[in-house]
Formats: sequence, C-alpha cells, structure tokens
Amino acid sequence: MENQTSSTGKFNSWFAVVAIVLAILFSFILYYNVLGDPSNFQGDNINNHPKEGNYLGVVYKGGLIVPILMSFLLMVLVFSVERIITIAKASGSGSVNSFIRRVKSLLSSNDIRAAIEECDKQKGSVGNVVKSVLYKYEGLSRETGLNKEQKLVAIQKELEEATSLELPMLEKNLTIIATLASVATLTGLLGTVIGMIKAFAALATAGSPDAVALANGISEALINTALGIATSALAIIAYNFFTSKIDDLTYNIDEIGFSITQSFSASTK
Repeated sequence: MENQTSSTGKFNSWFAVVAIVLAILFSFILYYNVLGDPSNFQGDNINNHPKEGNYLGVVYKGGLIVPILMSFLLMVLVFSVERIITIAKASGSGSVNSFIRRVKSLLSSNDIRAAIEECDKQKGSVGNVVKSVLYKYEGLSRETGLNKEQKLVAIQKELEEATSLELPMLEKNLTIIATLASVATLTGLLGTVIGMIKAFAALATAGSPDAVALANGISEALINTALGIATSALAIIAYNFFTSKIDDLTYNIDEIGFSITQSFSASTK
C-alpha cells in the first residue's frame, strides 16, 4: 500500500504541474485568438472600442490580467474535477456506512477473514485502512509474546500509520485551490486598479472629457474584479466541499478503528 500511495503521490505532483502549465497556455491562446479577434472591435481593429454588445471584446480590453484570471478559473475547475474523482475512488464502491456496519457485524462474530474480504470488495481509502488493521489484528491474535495492552497499542499504531498514508492523497492539491481562492480576488483588484489608472491617464491627455471613453475604460477595468471574485467564490465553495468530504472519510476511519480496537480488547484476555 505504501508503494501504491507513493506512485499516486508522484502522479498527482506531475498532474498539478502539467495542469497549471496547460491552463496558462490555453488561457493566453483563448485571450489573443478568440477574445482578441479583430471582428470583435469597431472597424475590425483591436485598438478601437469593442462593438456594441460584444462582450468578448470588452473582456479583451480588460488587459493582460484577464488571461491570468482565466487560467486561475481553469485551474479551479480542473483541480475540482480531479478531487471529485480522487475522493470518489477513496470512498470505494457502495456506501461507506453500509460497509462499516457489515465490518462491525463480522467483528462481533470474530469473523476476521470475512471482514477482510469485505475490505477487498469495498476498496477505497476506508477499505485499505481497515484491511491493514485487520491483518494486524489477525497476526496479533496468534501472538503470544505480547500482553493485551501491547497488542492494543500495536493495533492503534497500525491504524495511525495506515491513515497517515491515505490522508495525504485525499488532501493533495487542496492547497492550490485554497491559494487560488485568495490570490484570484487580489489579482482581479490589481487588474482593476491598473485599468482605472490607464482610463484616467488617457482622459487626462485627451484634453477634453469623453464620457463614453471613460465609461468604457471603467467597465473594462471592472472585468478583472468580476473574474477575480467569481474565481474566488468557486474556489472557496470547492475547498469547503472537499474538506467536508475528507472529514467524513476521516470520521468513518476513526469509527471503524475504534470498533476494531474494542473488538480485539473484548476477545483478548
């Protein structure tokens, strides 16, 4: 299980790097080739104002911060899908609560072999942890060189070690989502400030007030804020959702671990 967890961790690390690079590349390609298409602007010239009602051109005029924010949004979406798949696999097949009930029932009748078979059917992180602890349980049942307290400590240690191998896999890439939740808002505000500076600077050098140009400049600057807030909100929702799911799995592992310890204590003299 340790080698499998190590391989999964390496895959997740490479996946994160590749996903970030591809998100950035795709966002800049989309920015220049789709949003920056000359047909989105008056006179088919990207230096002019966007055509009336053409929001692709409006977003393009938000400046170079826009593709950065777009890449942030793509990263949140990609890592959210990746976490959904990973946590679904960790939950195993079928209901985790039903699995726990079946294992508890088998433990009460001291049928360890059948409980291990249930773990093979369930798979997932909970099944892996329980299976590891049950193998330890089975081995200690035949051990004569340790007293009851030492055996209980050994089972508890096995539970902690098995859990520590599984949890990092579940929490992988959540740090990226959490970081994007705060960075996206700040980046959006930065883009807005830069856009406002450019808008007022252009107005100052024009010689006469141009309400239309000023309004366009402000709306283009605020595109960055809108993108930043939307990305941040999505990242916060995703992060809280995934941490909640991981907490549920951790609770289930603790619950079945406690049941195994209690069962071993009751069946060992």
